[in-house]
Amino acid sequence: MLKKWFDNAEEYLLVGSLAFNVVLVFFQVVMRYVFQNSLSWSEELARYIFLWQTWLGASYAVKEHRHLRVEMLADRFKGRARLVFELFVLVVWFGFSGFLAYQGYQMTSFLVQSGQTSAAMQIPISWAYASVPVGCGLMALRLVGEIRRVLAEALATPKEV
Repeated sequence: MLKKWFDNAEEYLLVGSLAFNVVLVFFQVVMRYVFQNSLSWSEELARYIFLWQTWLGASYAVKEHRHLRVEMLADRFKGRARLVFELFVLVVWFGFSGFLAYQGYQMTSFLVQSGQTSAAMQIPISWAYASVPVGCGLMALRLVGEIRRVLAEALATPKEV
């Protein structure tokens, strides 16, 4: 139930923020070229929304199995060996996601303490940087589910002789 809610919320947030960003950038272009008066805050807001879309989208891409992969090495393995290789890749990916989440948290914490604000909107710059630990943390959670799935599949697959 919670997973289904999270999946739906993530998808609606990504689609909604994309639609909002398209309208925002369109409005900025109209203001700049039709009225010769650009908005100071819209470009910055669009950039911050794009950051959040990128990192939340990375988590969503894990769920959808949509991350780019190079299959050349993985295709050399068959059966259980392939599943063990997949498990290895997922564990390394999980470690990297955890590392990024931790480093992103450290950077965001530093920015919260420094009180730095954005140039145009005067909002805490840490709000933009928080996209990294949140997105990578969610990606790591999704990867735990993938690791469990591949591990169960590997244990259920008979050994090849």
